[in-house]
Amino acid sequence: MEKNELTNTIQATLCPRAVLIAYTYAQDKKYFLEQRSIDARGRMGEGHPVTVEFMNELVRNYSETYSGTPYGRLPSNLLYADTRKGSEEYIWYNPPGKRMMYFVENLGIENAEYNLPGIIYQAKETQLDVYAYKDNRPDMETVLYAAPLFNVTGSSVCLGSARIEKPRDPTYTNLLEYWERKFWLTEFSHLGGNGNPTKSNLVLVTKAARDRDFNLDELKPLNNMKLKDILK
Repeated sequence: MEKNELTNTIQATLCPRAVLIAYTYAQDKKYFLEQRSIDARGRMGEGHPVTVEFMNELVRNYSETYSGTPYGRLPSNLLYADTRKGSEEYIWYNPPGKRMMYFVENLGIENAEYNLPGIIYQAKETQLDVYAYKDNRPDMETVLYAAPLFNVTGSSVCLGSARIEKPRDPTYTNLLEYWERKFWLTEFSHLGGNGNPTKSNLVLVTKAARDRDFNLDELKPLNNMKLKDILK
């Protein structure tokens, strides 16, 4: 925030506009909301039920959670979205293709583009899981495999060195891009707790995928899981 804008915000006079009163019966979690307007002299007016328009305006102008709710065109690779506060979850995929990857020096793998199988992402708040799949486009019966990547245990990602700021007013597209950048701009540094996620040594498997298609025979099934098991 610019200095002049901050100064104006601090010095601005706040004027009471309305009082919001919540009623409930004892032992009952259902609420009735009443709104009482406040006039220029600070007097409360007659109470009346809260309208949808009033609540939408309140959320739009005050709630920080509103700015974090994605909006806009749904990307074609988005498989599932839950935008409810406290239940946020997004599942999407990248088809097989090349991806720029970065590694710590002691792995002996050059920073470059490497061929990868299809990747499915599952993001929840601060948690990211990734899975591999063999098809071009996944469906409900698509088998999930351990992602052939460093920094991943099972499907759980260890998000490391990339410092990417989450968009404050996100579209669905740039929210998915945020998670992908947070993962792929991290330096891959170590095997996950389950050891090699591929049948052969992951270092050799990765190096071999630089100049040829990824060898899908190297993928390990992940607890007999299918895509339908993570979709709700």
